[in-house]
Amino acid sequence: MAISQKGADFLIRSRLADAARGDVEALFELGVTYSTGRGGIIVDLIEAHKWFNLGALSGDTRSQQCRAEISVEMSAREIAEAQRQARSWLGATAQRYAA
Repeated sequence: MAISQKGADFLIRSRLADAARGDVEALFELGVTYSTGRGGIIVDLIEAHKWFNLGALSGDTRSQQCRAEISVEMSAREIAEAQRQARSWLGATAQRYAA
């Protein structure tokens, strides 16, 4: 059963909110969504790596494994960009909840 674009957008927004609260499962699910194109989302390995990296930093072994698997398909520049985006997201999230 295909998910509507509206449903896909809601799923992403919901998972982003969960991820911002530190939900490791949400981090992993976002990585899976972007690495596979689940829910009609365009495959984006940089975005997927970012979410798997954040999950891995939280100790999720599934995220560590998936990050390693997709890294094989990425250039060093793409991996560096994904890492930069992960650091940026961490900084923005930490700042939001520190107030």
